[in-house]
Amino acid sequence: MAKKLYVGGLSYGTTEDTLRSSFAQVGEVTSASVIMDRMTGRSKGFGFVEMASDDDAVKAIEMWNGKELEGRRLTVNEARPLTERPPRRENGGGGGGNRQSW
Repeated sequence: MAKKLYVGGLSYGTTEDTLRSSFAQVGEVTSASVIMDRMTGRSKGFGFVEMASDDDAVKAIEMWNGKELEGRRLTVNEARPLTERPPRRENGGGGGGNRQSW
């Protein structure tokens, strides 16, 4: 069974290929993704790696958690399931504006 891992602390220059090849040292990587900011197109500094087996996932955590990749210390652990978040407000709220007290 495949297990998804969270990988935090990535260098902004880390690519999906680099992430995949680094974790492939431990075992078969099913997928690797670096999360990108929609506005800037730049990495957000974290990503996900899916290992083909639970054993490989445990080995990957042991090998990479706290270790450096491209000059940055990684945080690697089992990814938590995505939880439901409240919808964002369209206008972003905001405050006060130009109020006058009479």
